Amino acid sequence: MNVQSVPALMLQGTGSDVGKSMLVAGLCRAFARRGLRVRPFKPQNMSNNAAVTDDGGEIGRAQALQARAAGVPTTVHMNPVLLKPQSDIGAQVVVQGKVLTSAKARDYYRLKRDLLPKVIESFEVMARDADLVLVEGAGSPAEVNLRAADIANMGFAEAAKVPVILVGDIDRGGVIASIVGTHALLSDDDRRWLKGYVINKFRGDVSLFASATGIIEQACGLKGYGIATYWQGAHKLPAEDGVALEKAGKYQRRTDGGATDNGANGDGAAGRVIRIAVPHLPRIANFDDLDPLAAEDDVDLLVIKPGQVIPADCDLVLLPGSKSTMADLRFLKEQGWDIDILAHHRRGGFVVGICGGYQMLGRMVHDPDGVEGKAGSEAGLGLLDVETVMAGDKTLRKTDGLTTSDAVRGPLECGIAVSGYEIHMGQTEGPDRMRGWLALDGLDSPDGAISADGRVLGCYLHGLFGSDAFRHGFLAAIGGDNDPRQSSFDAGVDAALDELADHLEACLDLDGLLELAKSRGK
Repeated sequence: MNVQSVPALMLQGTGSDVGKSMLVAGLCRAFARRGLRVRPFKPQNMSNNAAVTDDGGEIGRAQALQARAAGVPTTVHMNPVLLKPQSDIGAQVVVQGKVLTSAKARDYYRLKRDLLPKVIESFEVMARDADLVLVEGAGSPAEVNLRAADIANMGFAEAAKVPVILVGDIDRGGVIASIVGTHALLSDDDRRWLKGYVINKFRGDVSLFASATGIIEQACGLKGYGIATYWQGAHKLPAEDGVALEKAGKYQRRTDGGATDNGANGDGAAGRVIRIAVPHLPRIANFDDLDPLAAEDDVDLLVIKPGQVIPADCDLVLLPGSKSTMADLRFLKEQGWDIDILAHHRRGGFVVGICGGYQMLGRMVHDPDGVEGKAGSEAGLGLLDVETVMAGDKTLRKTDGLTTSDAVRGPLECGIAVSGYEIHMGQTEGPDRMRGWLALDGLDSPDGAISADGRVLGCYLHGLFGSDAFRHGFLAAIGGDNDPRQSSFDAGVDAALDELADHLEACLDLDGLLELAKSRGK
């Protein structure tokens, strides 16, 4: 197959967070339902919300969701360059699923030119087995001061000869200026790849925008491919990055006595509300662990922002993953959250740490080789009798397993199926590891640790709350609620993807977009 002629279409944005990731996910599902072999692709992503792929590397979780929408396994070639911001050493640069180096912004700018061949190589791998490749840009092509080394937007479009649709977010205002202004800033060479635009997140009467389409066409000659009205189900899908945590209400219920539709689940339990507090760490990673919990009707999941205190009446404090455990641990102490968490535990509350959060619960975290920055050690919260050393190779793997009999002393039963992935540096050992509570495939000993009183649990397995039976049993135990839950998180996500595809079918000119993708190489 001549990969140069495989249909492909790239969605670039007039800015960050205009909805490109969700549009690509919806289009992946819509075109896959038409019988096409669809593959998602993003040349460069910046996010600490990563997914472990079926071929053993890591990519941005947005591309993992898009692959799910397309009904295909994940591969490192869907997102060949992933930047994971760290603390004082810049960002970790992951190329085709494996860590290449860590670099600060100026060093990465020089490095980018050398990464384009890898990006094109991965794109061609995806194209070989596809009827359609849907490409997502990053940020905005209007950042023309960075164009010389660009691999994420027009630099890629030019190299791969892929037509581009510009996505404008009307919800933030100034959408006409953002589209026309982006077009005006591009060079003549780059403008030839820009073929049209889509308006996203429109609220109200669409007919009021009719005259604007003529203005855009007159100003820059771009064709409109539709107006995607605001989709109320957006919260049902996992968010791409930490921007979602800054938005009020993303993980919170209404306070007027009525429950929001927090997620795509079935029938929620009717018992008392379970309050879960999550400190918002600066380098929070893989925070999609929160989504299955937030999707439960009887869960009030509160993201605690800097300057706020952890509520005294919460049932559980959940410490999430972190891209820089020691830096985030120091930040946690600076906020006084360590005092709040210790007081919560003394009052009889539960504490759970996942990955970096698990490491923080121990007595010490050591980084003798400066993996996360300056070499040194940091005292943990001391709620688990374990210590972590940041050394060795990075662990990347998907896995299944069961809760073990050692977990009976905590809010769990043994033999509950779990599934998820590991993505971490460091090894954790200590006496509380004798109460490991997850028997995972491929491991000789149980993963995780439980405190002697059974109220503090930690493990390295991301995604375990996505396992319905585990989540239901855990919430029932910490909430004192024996009402059976019937929700299925995975089924809810798939239902939401179908809803999104239906929504885009009604709003956008999908036939026109497909014809535009087919024009590549002609």
